[in-house]
This record gives sequence, C-alpha cells and structure tokens, in this order.
Amino acid sequence: MNNFNEIMKARRSFYNIGAREVVEKERIKSIIEDAMLYSPTAMNSQSGRVVVLFDENHAKLWSIVKETLKKVVPENAFQATSDKIDSFAAGLGTVLFYEDTEVVRGLEKQFELYKDNFVPWSYQSSGMLQYTVWTGLTSEGLGASLQHYNPLIDDEVRKTFGIPDTYKLMSQMPFGSVEGQPGARNASPVAERVTVLS
Repeated sequence: MNNFNEIMKARRSFYNIGAREVVEKERIKSIIEDAMLYSPTAMNSQSGRVVVLFDENHAKLWSIVKETLKKVVPENAFQATSDKIDSFAAGLGTVLFYEDTEVVRGLEKQFELYKDNFVPWSYQSSGMLQYTVWTGLTSEGLGASLQHYNPLIDDEVRKTFGIPDTYKLMSQMPFGSVEGQPGARNASPVAERVTVLS
C-alpha cells in the first residue's frame, strides 16, 4: 500500500496476530526510525523515545504484564485477562513508547510562559508518533494494537530492560502477522464530529 488514505483506512486494532516474519526486522526498525525522525513535536522538543522488543524480550514483556495483573485481577476473572495477554505475546514484537521527562522539564524551565503546556504537548507528540508507527506497520501488512498496562508494569519493565528513570511509559504496541480480521468498524457519523465553516 502506498496511498495514505488507503493505509489510514486499513489501520485497525488487530488482536489476532502471529510471529510469522512477513517483514524483515530491519524494515520494521527502519519504519520506526523514520516515524521518530518525521513525527512532529512541539517546539521541536523531540522528547519521544521508543524501545523495540523482539523474540525473548518481547515474550518477557508480556510475562511481566501477566504476572503483574495476576496480583490485581480477581482469580475468577483472570482467565480472560490471561488469554488477551497471550494474544499479544503471540505476535512478532512490541514497541514501547516513552516520553523523556527530562526533556519536558528542561523546556518548562526554558519557556516559563508556556510551562503548563509542555506536558500536554508531550502527550500530543507521543500520540502522533504512536499513530505514525502504527500506520507504518500497517503499510507493510502487519497488524498491531495499542495497549496501556502502564503504570502497573512501569517499575518491573524499567528494571528488566534497563530503561532510564526519566522515561515515562506511555503505551505498548504489540504487532505481528495478521492471523484474523477485526470486527466491523463502529464509528459515529462524521457529520456529527466535523464542522466546516466557510
């Protein structure tokens, strides 16, 4: 796919993913690096950071998630949670999205007048980076979804993968080969959500 509108429409939350290497790891790395280089950031802050996990590191992440949730999810409800986590672990890899809080704090000090805006702007930049990566993976025929097990897993993930203390975990994006299609898209009418004034 090379038409942006078509890629945008094809981007969905794929939960049924596998580890078939339909795209080389180097190509995935390149997509993520390009997304990092070309996604916009407020005042060119470039506060986004990513950690890409493959193979045993990918499996280790979802093991951490499962063990962490086992401590807080009621036993009679844990099987559904476990199955969901296993579906992410079945994929090819995971992208961890971070924001470097040291960069954000530096901008707050440097631009005192706008200090209350830098955290929201950081989150907006992260969202754009996540969307760009997700769309890039879609363009290569990969399925992905966006998960948020932070902050429950933050400390263990930081310790396991040597993540700097200044990095704030924003989301996790498991990805892999498409092994099943998502359900029908459920969207509110666009006319109710877009106003055009001329």
